[in-house]
Amino acid sequence: MQHPIQEMMEQRRKGIKCGIPSYCSANELVLEMALRRAKELDTPVLIEATANQVNQFGGYTGMVPKDFYEMVLKMAKAIDLPEHRIILAGDHLGPLTWQNLPEKEAMENSVELVYQYARAGFTKIHLDTSMKVADDPEGLLSTETIARRGAELYKAAMKGYEELKAEKPEAMRPVFVIGSEVPIPGGAQEVEDSLAVTSPAAFKDTVATYSKVFADAGIAEGMNDVVAVVVQPGVEFGDAQVFLYDHDAAVELCETLKEFPNVCFEGHSTDYQSAACLKKMVEDGIAILKVGPALTFGLREALFALSMMENELVPEEKRAHFIETLDQVMLKNPGNWQKHYHGDDEQLALARKYSFSDRARYYIGQPEVVASMNQLFENLREYPIPLNMLHQYLPVSYEKVRDGVITEDPRELALDGVANFMADYEKAVAL
Repeated sequence: MQHPIQEMMEQRRKGIKCGIPSYCSANELVLEMALRRAKELDTPVLIEATANQVNQFGGYTGMVPKDFYEMVLKMAKAIDLPEHRIILAGDHLGPLTWQNLPEKEAMENSVELVYQYARAGFTKIHLDTSMKVADDPEGLLSTETIARRGAELYKAAMKGYEELKAEKPEAMRPVFVIGSEVPIPGGAQEVEDSLAVTSPAAFKDTVATYSKVFADAGIAEGMNDVVAVVVQPGVEFGDAQVFLYDHDAAVELCETLKEFPNVCFEGHSTDYQSAACLKKMVEDGIAILKVGPALTFGLREALFALSMMENELVPEEKRAHFIETLDQVMLKNPGNWQKHYHGDDEQLALARKYSFSDRARYYIGQPEVVASMNQLFENLREYPIPLNMLHQYLPVSYEKVRDGVITEDPRELALDGVANFMADYEKAVAL
């Protein structure tokens, strides 16, 4: 069976401007909505786990790659979505979480990481060795060093795949993504004035260097498995800013793709782009659109709206106080937001709630927060939301409820906050 992304590339070579969204989240409600949309639209669904979310040591989710794979498959089975329609991917696989270690140890961990992802059945692997490790020399890493480490990881991934295939002959051969012209996963940490678009020369150098290094390593055919190169097309977001895609600024880079018909660009940090910008990116060759924080931002936004309606409808002694509970948990465990948000206490409080970087996503799955969320749902089932109030707080979802597209169950309204962001991606990649 051909990989769905290889099928997409065949379509693009025929001049069909198609693409695929890449949903990067470990939140179960986000994953549920991604799988449900795939079934409803009869399309493949691409779900990514990052190296800090899921790794051989558990990551911040507590899951190893096999755990994440099995969790998603169990969710898919519950709604009768076939396994072959799901593309599970590993993002930023490399020394990302071991930059404090010397190369030998960092790469040993990275090799095991990539092996476990491929062995578990992940079929899209981002080989990202662009970050420096503890004993790297001063200055930027050379493209040769990045590619040499990438080749080592490619071999580890193919070892995992071959072992999986021996057990499961129908296992799909993985495809690979190279390059990393982006800030750290999850959005920029500082306010920026402008973004530098990847130069055509840098893109060409990445492909040429990987091709040479792969050939020297005896895996020249491995470049046939490379379907995309990560570039910076000029999109990014931070706490309160979004850089929208500028076709004119990226036109020279995108024109260069014509020389490389077997690859497309993968755009990271495409969160909060307009529907028109996303569509233009796909047309220009940025055919894989990564999105993560915006999805949990949409969930958080809907949950806050539900909490505000709860304040109107439910007696005070019964309220879930979701907004307050989330903030209390974030304050008690500041590790996942403290280095990312800046300012005085008032500015920090606003960032914890509303930042586009959405560090709240690290906490929405915490038991105390989940319990509060479930209580919120139960309360609003006992005290139903009137349509006029729904229009006030969730006007887009109101229209869907009014028209019978979704029910007014509070959990469905929370999920619709995710679906509203996904809709722009679905339109952007549609044939």
